Amino acid sequence: MTSNFVEELTWRGMLHDAMPGTEEHLLSGMQSAYVGIDPTADSLHIGHLVGVMMLRHFQLAGHKPYALIGGATGMIGDPSGKSTERNLLDEPTLRHNQEAIKNQLSRFLDFNSDKDNKAILVNNYDWMKDFSFLEFIRDVGKHITVNYMMAKDSVKKRLTAEAKEGMSFTEFTYQLVQGYDFLHLYRTHNCTLQMGGSDQWGNITTGTELIRRIGGGKGYALTCPLITKADGTKFGKSEGGNIWLDAERTSPYKFYQYWLNTSDEDAEKYIKIFTFLTREEIEGLVKEHREAPHLRVLQKRLADEVTRMVHSQEELDNAIKASNILFGKSTSEDLKKLNEKTFLDIFEGVPQAEIAREAIENGLDMIGALAAKTNFLGSNGEARRELKQNSISVNKEKVKEDYSITASDLINDKFVLLQRGKKNYFVLVVS
Repeated sequence: MTSNFVEELTWRGMLHDAMPGTEEHLLSGMQSAYVGIDPTADSLHIGHLVGVMMLRHFQLAGHKPYALIGGATGMIGDPSGKSTERNLLDEPTLRHNQEAIKNQLSRFLDFNSDKDNKAILVNNYDWMKDFSFLEFIRDVGKHITVNYMMAKDSVKKRLTAEAKEGMSFTEFTYQLVQGYDFLHLYRTHNCTLQMGGSDQWGNITTGTELIRRIGGGKGYALTCPLITKADGTKFGKSEGGNIWLDAERTSPYKFYQYWLNTSDEDAEKYIKIFTFLTREEIEGLVKEHREAPHLRVLQKRLADEVTRMVHSQEELDNAIKASNILFGKSTSEDLKKLNEKTFLDIFEGVPQAEIAREAIENGLDMIGALAAKTNFLGSNGEARRELKQNSISVNKEKVKEDYSITASDLINDKFVLLQRGKKNYFVLVVS
């Protein structure tokens, strides 16, 4: 049994455009659809999540999803939304990236069940690598006119004055290669629908045209909106660059913080797109949030759901604990459980000073730690005053002037966190 996939996407704000007849086609029984994923890195970032969520909703609706890794198209470079030509990758790099991406996709899609609609991963390099140039322009190129290709927005933009570098022939042919992917999947897997971002409409419809002209059949196109932020900044970016799904590239703490810090307007939109909560649950959360916005109910639930889905419950718990270190009550033990990356993420931008290991092993007195050896405070006298006023903490625990910092205070055998009052932090780095 299939449910109404188009209806589900519509109420979630995930439908931008669909070819006429798409909804009826999907309601007629189990169908197959694919989303193309660019393998230029060995991790997805949250900009990929909308396409992945579409595939998951497609599978939940009873249909069969295909995730297409663009091994061949990754060697060319998609001109859509780009102002410059991108770097091309070699095959070993692409294969490595493909395996890493499949591992991430398996958190969303069921590749291993015995059901008819289990997910399938394909790589267009596998069918494009044996094509000779002459075969391709004879068997595929002759069916699409240059006029048709030039009319696409992605091509028009690159040929106008906006792009100084113009457009290479390699990139110009991109839509033909992507269009052939759709034809190939239609022929070999009876795949009748291609989905993607709204900037992909031109490439997708080139595929439906090839299916009509060469395959003698009918292909469908469906796109989602490009996700934006209410303040006009780019979704999925932070000061450090992309927000990756790989914990080594973006720590679960930073990942969690990204969602937690979304605006009220964005949180209402994102919780529909990036979670599988029901319509009733979301409407209840939105109502609760509007009644008491300062509690940030929407942001907390959004951050919880997405972090758990991408990482795990354990990583979510750790991210919440890490957040509480700055914004709530926490102990020395909580600090010592942090790995180095998370510790540095939490205290990014906090002033630091290097201390020789011998000084710690011999016991570093508090005046030295606060002023004489670090300049955290302006003078020894100021350090003594603050200690007397009970406003100094070492690793979140209050200390007096007679306290000595030793190796037992080290976090990850490397750091000591000093604090004056509630908000003034300083990190000792032991080398």
